[in-house]
Amino acid sequence: MNNYSIPNHYKQQIADYFNRRTNYDQEGDFHPIVAHHLIQCADIQPGQHILDIATGTGLVAIESAQIVGNSGSVVGVDLSEGMLRRSHSKIAHAGLTNIELKQGDIEIIEFPANSFDRIFCCCGIPYIPNIPTNLRRWHNFLKPGGIIAITGVAETAYILGNILIKIAKNYGLQLQNWNEATATPEKCKHLLQTADFEQIKVTNEQFGDYLSLESAQNLWELILNNPLTQMNFVQHLNSEQLKSAKFQYLAELETLVTKQGIWNDITIFYIVGSKPIGR
Repeated sequence: MNNYSIPNHYKQQIADYFNRRTNYDQEGDFHPIVAHHLIQCADIQPGQHILDIATGTGLVAIESAQIVGNSGSVVGVDLSEGMLRRSHSKIAHAGLTNIELKQGDIEIIEFPANSFDRIFCCCGIPYIPNIPTNLRRWHNFLKPGGIIAITGVAETAYILGNILIKIAKNYGLQLQNWNEATATPEKCKHLLQTADFEQIKVTNEQFGDYLSLESAQNLWELILNNPLTQMNFVQHLNSEQLKSAKFQYLAELETLVTKQGIWNDITIFYIVGSKPIGR
């Protein structure tokens, strides 16, 4: 594993957060299914070279490596050492030798132009700053005719985050939707268009379910521990304001309860585009 310094406090928070979440690939089927479906969108072929951004525990990297075979290769990049440690273990268990893992900041780390046939970013976009700028960098890493495949989250998704946005306004905070960049199919398409990708396709899949009131109430601490919430919400409030915000959160949940529970939409977008040949 190549060590790489994390340049600022926010990115250190991201790394620490995911260092504590190294078992996320065992928390139900959501992450494995999303990774598998994203791979299917990109039509990987044997012998190709793959870059997996925010590789995490290697869900995309490992399945991709199995498809490209020993004549191909996969590079996985992530900020979190803990995630990569888990990925190393899984790679060794699978007996794969065609995956290289790099601990690094995808905003800074460099690869030669026209290096990869496919670039993936699965469930990582909300945590990456300057998304349009980074997409243009990734465009440069792709070979002409290469494909980028990323996931996005709809603006309607994750009801708890949307409640927090509503509460933040009571404190004069304009808390941006975590899913703003990929909020709608139109925004997903525009995101890739501005980075000079073409033949863009956006499909979606619903993973939503009903939450019990108790389980939704218990998610308050999880929400606050998310580094995006820490940076944009928690750090701007004192302890009394946070107690009041929790009270408002619990009250808002009460208004959403139905006979089935509280509906939590999880609409995932699969966003795929290609680098024009000749660029």
